[in-house]
Amino acid sequence: MTKWVYTFGDGKAEGGAGDFERLGGKGANLAEMCNLGLPVPPGLTIVCDACTSYYKNGRKVSDELKPQVMQGLKQMEAVTGRKFGDTERPLLVSVRSGGRASMPGMMDTVLNLGLNDTTVQALGHDAGDARFAWDSYRRFIQMYADVVMGLDNEIFEEILEDEKARFGHEFDTDLTAVEWQHVVSIYKSVIEEELGEAFPQDPEVQLWGAVSAVFSSWMNARAVTYRHLHNIPEAWGTAVNIQAMVFGNLGNSSATGVAFTRNPSTGEKELYGEFLVNAQGEDVVAGIRTPQSITEVARIASGYERPSMEKLMPEAFAEFRNICAQLEAHYRDVQDLEFTIERGKLWMLQTRSGKRTTKAAMKIAVDMVDEGVITEDEAVARIDPMTLDQLLHPTIDPRVRREVIGSGLPASPGAATGEIVFTAEEAIIAEEEGRKAILVRIETSPEDIHGMHTAEAILTTRGGMTSHAAVVARGMGIPCVVGAGTMRIDMRNEKLIGIGVTLTKGDIITIDGSTGQVLKGEVPMIQPELSGDFGRIMVWADRSRRMTVRTNADTPADARAARSFGAEGIGLCRTEHMFFEGDRIHVMREMILAENEEGRRTALAKLMPMQRLDFTALFTIMHGLPVTIRLLDPPLHEFLPKTDEEIAEVAGSMGMEPAMLRQRVDALHEFNPMLGHRGCRLAISYPEIVEMQARAIFEAAVLGARETGAPVVPEIMVPLVGLRSELDYVKARIDEVARAVMTEAKMKIDYLVGTMIELPRAALRAHIIAEAAEFFSFGTNDLTQTTFGISRDDAAAFIPTYQRKGIIEHDPFISLDFDGVGELIRIAAERGRRTRNDMKLGICGEHGGDPASIHFCEDIGLDYVSCSPFRVPIARLAAAQAAIKARA
Repeated sequence: MTKWVYTFGDGKAEGGAGDFERLGGKGANLAEMCNLGLPVPPGLTIVCDACTSYYKNGRKVSDELKPQVMQGLKQMEAVTGRKFGDTERPLLVSVRSGGRASMPGMMDTVLNLGLNDTTVQALGHDAGDARFAWDSYRRFIQMYADVVMGLDNEIFEEILEDEKARFGHEFDTDLTAVEWQHVVSIYKSVIEEELGEAFPQDPEVQLWGAVSAVFSSWMNARAVTYRHLHNIPEAWGTAVNIQAMVFGNLGNSSATGVAFTRNPSTGEKELYGEFLVNAQGEDVVAGIRTPQSITEVARIASGYERPSMEKLMPEAFAEFRNICAQLEAHYRDVQDLEFTIERGKLWMLQTRSGKRTTKAAMKIAVDMVDEGVITEDEAVARIDPMTLDQLLHPTIDPRVRREVIGSGLPASPGAATGEIVFTAEEAIIAEEEGRKAILVRIETSPEDIHGMHTAEAILTTRGGMTSHAAVVARGMGIPCVVGAGTMRIDMRNEKLIGIGVTLTKGDIITIDGSTGQVLKGEVPMIQPELSGDFGRIMVWADRSRRMTVRTNADTPADARAARSFGAEGIGLCRTEHMFFEGDRIHVMREMILAENEEGRRTALAKLMPMQRLDFTALFTIMHGLPVTIRLLDPPLHEFLPKTDEEIAEVAGSMGMEPAMLRQRVDALHEFNPMLGHRGCRLAISYPEIVEMQARAIFEAAVLGARETGAPVVPEIMVPLVGLRSELDYVKARIDEVARAVMTEAKMKIDYLVGTMIELPRAALRAHIIAEAAEFFSFGTNDLTQTTFGISRDDAAAFIPTYQRKGIIEHDPFISLDFDGVGELIRIAAERGRRTRNDMKLGICGEHGGDPASIHFCEDIGLDYVSCSPFRVPIARLAAAQAAIKARA
């Protein structure tokens, strides 16, 4: 028979901290505290698997579970000397959730369960305090009716406020026993009126109603959202903890509170928390009464007049402080604690690893290393890489009210305020005039790059996490929200229609790229701050990791930013982005629109010095570090105008008829450009483009080496190769240009020619392609598209639905699909190295900055990951954590 229930209490437990997968975090830690001999009220934990069973059985509790719970209650009765439902010494219990991962406030709790019209009298007589008993009963009715019966808690709050006013009381604690009894009678009447059923009087019926409600709360909207935000699998389910009640509302010698063993905001080594006298746990977080400080130091610092726990209850405080020190030493981490004092007796109700700000996490980790509590590797492992965004970008002050007018996908972190502009040209004008602008577009294209660069932030109503806007914004470190489907853009009338508001050009909005929210007006910001603790953590991380971390950089500004964040080279330079700068787009269009090869070569001759200048700057900034340059990749039509207005404007600037330009644009149109005339296919069709880019690269290598004195070894990457013969053709052109430049410069240039693995065929034929390629770089954006047959720009329309319905767990464009795309990478890595055992392998898609994907790269032995500049610290930390895990 399956064991569904584990008991704890009286100094012993059936489980411990290591059983968190089975017992959930709360249950495992309650058991652990019992085993440590700490004062914990007895109880039992229903395992997480019972929640999974509950849903499989159509939201019904297993028949095997009930007798095990009732047997566990008997053990609680033996320890407490009380009996569940007894009319003389009733045992009351709390029923709480407790999943593997902490989800504070997301699921439901019921306190004081077991009270009814009879046991309330017994409780009052036994405690010698009728007021306490009726207060506990009204709390139970209010909570049970809300959580289990589905009656809105606001109804009860309104009744209570009305009755307090009628009795002339300000605080709940002012009500007498008789007055509470009156409130209870009103509560019960309202329940019967609203629901057509009486409040249940049978404690066993109450118990199973509460257990079912806790299981059901695993799928409530806030829990589902929280799991999605924090990548907690739905399949884990939640445990249920049933525990004997202890009472913080038993008069002025009783209290309840929450505390952290260190300050969760700053990381300072000081007891941090609050408590309330004559209260129960929900009162502390409900805000009905102002909590009091736990320590005298905190009371003085806050200016509160009411006494601290340290002064008011010195014996309980001394015991609590010792327990805090014991638990932090035992778990070797900051603890978040809940406690109750019942008539002077301290009881521990929970301990768990305390959530903290990134700044605090850094300080705590560094301090614990200095204290000899943890190792440097453990300190590195404790920092969530994704939270480093808090340290690298401005964020919205959490204290301010947010007027949300729309929401989308959080494509690039940070926050920014500015006036709405609808075109890239308007963004440039705003910058020139000293005004901050938010570029608002239905979707962006490469042609918008100059305006994107000058904008404070970017907002699009279409696109996903790997759309053009998202990728470019992350590379530039600009906040960005994409796929804001709750908003509409009227480009003709220059209007942005949001939730309950219509804004026009020049109106002020704020973009929160970390949450995906769009806010009306200007909002106060908190500026990023890199502490010395951050520097020490990163030194330890770099010491621990095996893979190098490069950056995706197309401009000198990107390269400098990445170097400042610790990038060890460039893993992807997208040369097409360089063609949109300034007047270059006109020369590029001249090349595309040329009638023959001679015309194309004439235009390319104008572009070559521009490309050489760009490459020289990148080689100089990287000062001998590797630089991987991808040859021209996108289809040519992306460089051409689209609307009639744009075509007329471009035709005028080029001295040609709009009709002729439209004819050429139409001729280049492709039905599926993602799988069309792009990448190496362009290089084969127009080898003169390859020759120009190769010459620019090699001449820049000569100039960079002479300027820095460091050898420059360019890595030239041929995109979208699926056939060995494609790579052979393009490589031959590159080698021919290399020989010519070396002869002209009288200098030997070492260089590598490799390919981007972004097609399933290339992955499967990697052993053959490796005969010509000297390195592989996995372009996981396109490899994900071609493996799934999903356009990344259109995926946002249905991927969230897939996640919500459990079809997939993660968006494969954000976190690598290990089973499919990952398998192709694994195959290509193994087969490529079988042919060329020293082959350099890296990843340069957006996944290069995703911690989970970086762990996969470590597992299969890639040499480097490459990501946008502002993700370099994230990748450095994640790569270190992956290496530490691999060594464990």
